[in-house]
Amino acid sequence: MKSVRIIALKQDRKRILEHLQDSALVQVKKNDELAEGFRRSDKTAQLKQFERNAELTEQALKILDKAAPQKKGMLSSFKGRPEIDPDEIGRIAADSAKIISVCQKICKLEKQRADYAAEQVRIKTSLAQLEPWKKLDIPLNTKDTPTTAVLIGTLPKLFDDVTLSEALAKEAPELVFEFEILYSSSNLTCISLFTPKKQREQAERALRTIVFSQPLNPTSRTPVVKAQRLADKSEEIAKKDDEARDEIVSLAEYREKICETQDYFVLRSEKYRVISQLDQTKHIFVLYGYIPEEDCEKLEIMCNKIASCVVEFDDAGDDAPVKLKNNKFAEPAQSIVTMYSTPSHEDIDPTPILAFFFYFFFGMMFSDAGYGLLMIIATAIAIKVFKPDKRMRNNLRLFQYCGVATVFWGLVFGSIFGDAPAMFYKMFTGNEITMRELLPWPVLDTQKDALMIMILSIALGLVHILVGMGCKFYVCLKHKQYAKAFFDTGLWMLMLIGFAVLAVGMAVTPVMIYVGAGIAIACAVGLILTQGREKKGIFGKIIGGIASLYDITSYISDLLSYSRLLALGLTTGVMAQVFNMLSNLFGTSVIGIFFMILVFLAGHAITIGLNALGSYVHTMRLQYVEMFSKFYEGGGKPFEPFSTKSKYFKTKGSNEE
Repeated sequence: MKSVRIIALKQDRKRILEHLQDSALVQVKKNDELAEGFRRSDKTAQLKQFERNAELTEQALKILDKAAPQKKGMLSSFKGRPEIDPDEIGRIAADSAKIISVCQKICKLEKQRADYAAEQVRIKTSLAQLEPWKKLDIPLNTKDTPTTAVLIGTLPKLFDDVTLSEALAKEAPELVFEFEILYSSSNLTCISLFTPKKQREQAERALRTIVFSQPLNPTSRTPVVKAQRLADKSEEIAKKDDEARDEIVSLAEYREKICETQDYFVLRSEKYRVISQLDQTKHIFVLYGYIPEEDCEKLEIMCNKIASCVVEFDDAGDDAPVKLKNNKFAEPAQSIVTMYSTPSHEDIDPTPILAFFFYFFFGMMFSDAGYGLLMIIATAIAIKVFKPDKRMRNNLRLFQYCGVATVFWGLVFGSIFGDAPAMFYKMFTGNEITMRELLPWPVLDTQKDALMIMILSIALGLVHILVGMGCKFYVCLKHKQYAKAFFDTGLWMLMLIGFAVLAVGMAVTPVMIYVGAGIAIACAVGLILTQGREKKGIFGKIIGGIASLYDITSYISDLLSYSRLLALGLTTGVMAQVFNMLSNLFGTSVIGIFFMILVFLAGHAITIGLNALGSYVHTMRLQYVEMFSKFYEGGGKPFEPFSTKSKYFKTKGSNEE
């Protein structure tokens, strides 16, 4: 990575920035110190306006997606963004004011719909409150007459005519009253009570003792009339809501233009963010940034072609961002590395190593040639037909390479849609046959040869861990940390190799046992003598060295983690065979064939879904936990060039990923 400084006339700023944005070659940075005579433009107001417009278009699109969902195919997510001519951006800019007004209208209509929905909730609540009062033929807020007091309200428990009369008589024996129970339930009784006006206070005291309360929202009309008015109002609001929704739906014809406008304002905000970082005078501007070393010549040619300017390069330093560059085999696995962390300048790029082991272990876990072939074909068709963007294309290629490894391991384990070839052979010939007998090459049966596959898994795990430690050894040598390389990494590598030789010797020849044990013991002694070298005093150094041997438990634990290679491979094979057996239950009759096809397709679809996900997750775990922990630090800053970063379209000739 190189640092770059571009000096040019201010009159050429627009053209230079447009070409830089399309080329995506440079990550712009703000210079720490502003030179005398230079200033920076404050573009805060414009930036906020562009960001508000982008947010408005995003909100309008969400509303349209809710009111008038766009019909998309199941595979539409694979489709790449359409390309537009750079001249089209001018047309989008000219239409942007109109489209923003459309978005404002959509949001305003949605706000009205939200208000209508809130009003409907209030009406529904009011209707629920009026429901117990339907029998009342006078208004809830009826006033006293010159001679009669009117008390309308609720009691918090169940009363009938007898119990209510007894309760009132007990509290006020001299009270003269008439009442009607309008509604009653286990926890509510609605009543209207009439008493001589001169006994009103006495009636109120008696009712208070049985927790009488007046309605919260008394109305000046009868409950039936009020409920009807509310129902009519609800119907009117529903009609207005439908009209607002229909109007929103009618504006869905602007969806594509709204998408384009959103991208336009994103591009504008990105450009103005860069402008605010430039050092400028009245006549010139200076742009600082980072660029990959291999793109320096390309940038210089491009800048000199479009304007008279000075392009200077220098060492980027340790604060520079990191851009990963790998061949077609390893590039799809870059997303796995960056998902963990971008490598720092102290690290090596682990992508090529990770790519090989990721494909290899995924295939061993998924381990069915039929499934692998489907992955290869499906990803190839998706890349060919949908022409996805680079990121999606790399994801598809990741699974394509995993599919190749899956075919390899499927053939090693003799699994092609489980034991489907053997099942069909038996179904149509009546003769029993195994996959081992059917295939013309020697195979490992995941069920019968489980111990052999377990040993193979641990052996592959040892290789994986040693490769990770080898990377650490290389990094230490690269930074001239020789003691750390040989004592902290090299001795452990030799000890693990010694244990491996010892284990092989148990099955092959006693000589290898002695050789392996000798290597392991020599390395253990070396660790005891060197691992406490930073401690103070002889005693501290020896204790530190002895304590370091405890790390062997960590390596054993890591090696046992690779047993998941056997476990998931076994799971895939067993599930496939179970569904094959279920599909064969009804024989070769017409119904049986129909049932067989149905169960076969559904069962293997379930197996593919579950085991592909499991293989992906557990393969990633083996990389992150078992290998990366041995050498990888991460913490680097990813290279983020000044580019279009559009969501819905890309301009022709742009270099965006």
